Amino acid sequence: MKFISASWRRLSLAVLTILLVVSSFAVFTPSAAAETYKIKLGSDKGMLAFEPKNLTIKPGDTIEWVNNKVPPHNVVFDSAKNPAGSKELAASLSHKKQLMNPGQKVTTTFPADAPTGDYTFYCEPHRGAGMVGKITVQ
Repeated sequence: MKFISASWRRLSLAVLTILLVVSSFAVFTPSAAAETYKIKLGSDKGMLAFEPKNLTIKPGDTIEWVNNKVPPHNVVFDSAKNPAGSKELAASLSHKKQLMNPGQKVTTTFPADAPTGDYTFYCEPHRGAGMVGKITVQ
């Protein structure tokens, strides 16, 4: 009888240990990994446009800007058209250096504490031609 009772306790302890380990993975697993999105600078048809022109992301996500057609291009965030109205935030997201060759890439990672709302960006050389886009942070 003592042998059965001791075996039952060991089995119960083993089951509880397994449940504790499994539940700790569920608690400490990150809820969602940051995503990386691609925006082309210049459309595939050679138009002065961003592809896509509008994008919705989450704080912590990254945008990969790829020079596509009709260079030079760059990416500048409008300091007056971001939720914080912050020149510093706009400057930290921007890439003012012009990309001259197709395939060149730069990345922008939105801070984890980025304010939600719309962020307007443009290409300096082609802003007058309508090369403007918008990123919405949710």
